[in-house]
Amino acid sequence: MANVAPDVQQHEPPAKYTDPLGRYLLIYACILILAALQFVIAYSHIDAEHMFARMLFVAIAEGGLALLFFMHLWAEKRGFLLFVLVFTVFVILAMQYGWTDSNRMERGAPYSQTQTAP
Repeated sequence: MANVAPDVQQHEPPAKYTDPLGRYLLIYACILILAALQFVIAYSHIDAEHMFARMLFVAIAEGGLALLFFMHLWAEKRGFLLFVLVFTVFVILAMQYGWTDSNRMERGAPYSQTQTAP
């Protein structure tokens, strides 16, 4: 127990990522190409809804590649990967919960403005 880190169990081998450097360079090149594609989409003359959808799709692809390969999530157990995906979607949806009330306050829905006494 002399050369063991405090958070590593004795029966668990240390993690080894022995992927070739070429794989990481290929993924990096793909992310750069997707970033260039975002510039092409940004300067194309399309309406805002189509631009938002295309940019969101490309951003999700970029983030997915970065998470899977540079953070080594592809090498983890599938159950953990599913947990990370579900938890991330839950957090994003929970962050959107307050937008409905702010929209109601801005538009002046009934009982959203303070009433002054006559």
